[in-house]
Amino acid sequence: MSFSYVQNFSLRNDILINLGTFLSRRWSGNKKATILLIEDKPPTTKLDKNTITMPSLRYYNGTEFQKYRQWRVSLWYESMRLALSTKALSNDHAFGFILNSIELKRIEILGLREWRGMENEVIFNEGISWLSRPLLNSLYGKHKIVEAFSQYLITGYVKGELFGSESDRVQSAVNFARELIDESIEENHRTEWIERQIPKIIKILQIDSLFTIPIVTLKSKIGLSMTEKNLIKEIERMIKIRNKEKEKSTNDIMAGTQILREYESLVKESKKIDNKGYSTMEQFGLEVPESVDLDESVIYDNDLITKLKSVIRSWKRDWREIHDITGDEIDIESVIESQPKPFLTDFKNTINTKIALLLDHSSSIDDYELEYKKATVALCEALKFLDVKFSAYAFSTKNKKVTCWVIKHPDVKWTSINARNLVQIKASGGTPLAEIYNLLLPLMKIYKPDIMITLTDGEPSDYNAVRSAIKTYKMNGIHMVAVGVGKTVNNAINIGLNLKYLEYERILVVSQLNEIPTRVLSLLQV
Repeated sequence: MSFSYVQNFSLRNDILINLGTFLSRRWSGNKKATILLIEDKPPTTKLDKNTITMPSLRYYNGTEFQKYRQWRVSLWYESMRLALSTKALSNDHAFGFILNSIELKRIEILGLREWRGMENEVIFNEGISWLSRPLLNSLYGKHKIVEAFSQYLITGYVKGELFGSESDRVQSAVNFARELIDESIEENHRTEWIERQIPKIIKILQIDSLFTIPIVTLKSKIGLSMTEKNLIKEIERMIKIRNKEKEKSTNDIMAGTQILREYESLVKESKKIDNKGYSTMEQFGLEVPESVDLDESVIYDNDLITKLKSVIRSWKRDWREIHDITGDEIDIESVIESQPKPFLTDFKNTINTKIALLLDHSSSIDDYELEYKKATVALCEALKFLDVKFSAYAFSTKNKKVTCWVIKHPDVKWTSINARNLVQIKASGGTPLAEIYNLLLPLMKIYKPDIMITLTDGEPSDYNAVRSAIKTYKMNGIHMVAVGVGKTVNNAINIGLNLKYLEYERILVVSQLNEIPTRVLSLLQV
């Protein structure tokens, strides 16, 4: 893999999420930290929800490697905010904008004390983002004053010119803010203490705390590409401002050698996943959700998953161990002495059946979509627990077009990334089951699942076409099973009767969504 190719390879979003989650939890020390990708939204952190929202790499400009470096630094800042800040306000008004600017500098100072390896990346980010900062000469009045304060505090210089009293006010306010930062660090003050000092800075700047801050930084301007000569010039300026002439090398910062090795490993991982088949799905007419802005944690029912795994552990055993306040006490020494071979071995049941799951996401499941997805995730977690080889697909209507989504490819292991694929899909449209079966058939002929299990709650658009498609699958050695999902017992019975005429080899019906995993798994028991 050539150097230029590595630097310009586009990383997959799921790879970014995996790495971003690992890094943010490591940097922040918060094991609950969650990363969301939202295309056009700048980096933000919701402290109460332990959630960091990041844009994709397309939000930034430059080479792909430069985009990744900017993205990574932004993630580090948000992770430091998650670790060190106790409050965050909106940037829409001057009060919040000033508080957040001071907090940004405070958490940078504290963060670099623990993560000194980030200093080169912080300097690189400040240099490459120079053009994205507003030119003060193009701003007027209070907005110019507030922006100048933020620029001077964070970077040590301003882009443009300040004159007379404007310059004096900004300089005085920045000096006071730096004293606040030093005191807050020395005395270990929290964000709320700094917040109480903001009115003093507002007074020095002679502005209104409720002054609205216009949005002037466009997406296309973030990290706007500049010539290498100009970038080197900005990095040299950053090094000088930070008094690091003897310690920092401009060439080292430009090259990002340490980060490049990390980036190369991500490129390899992206290529590996592409080679496993996701990139070839388009040729079959299937799609993988591109947007990953919804958090998959909402469809993880840990109680249901735990109960399901407990059921699985009990399979093919003559007794079950139940932890209760009453029961027989085991005399461990007597058991050992009475056995010629006292050692215990836990044999894990394995099932060699290959499965393809097809999930109906038509508009009819809209009323209970969340519970439906929770049951599906629990089933997939159980299949993973049993080491069952399976793939998962869902169908819905997107832009008035029937779409078959790839939730999990047959060649990859089930992870939270697959659950994230599932949570993005919105229930919509009808039940064109025959069309979906025909779309999936070429793929099924390649991967040859033993069983295709279809979860549905509606009537198919064309009964005859579905019967014909099912017959074709059977001729290819694939056993066809349907699980009818009803809102009530009577509704489930009616759905079961409808499915009966489609000539599936086996039909199951459920009226309680949490029954889906156990009913499906019952098919696999020998």
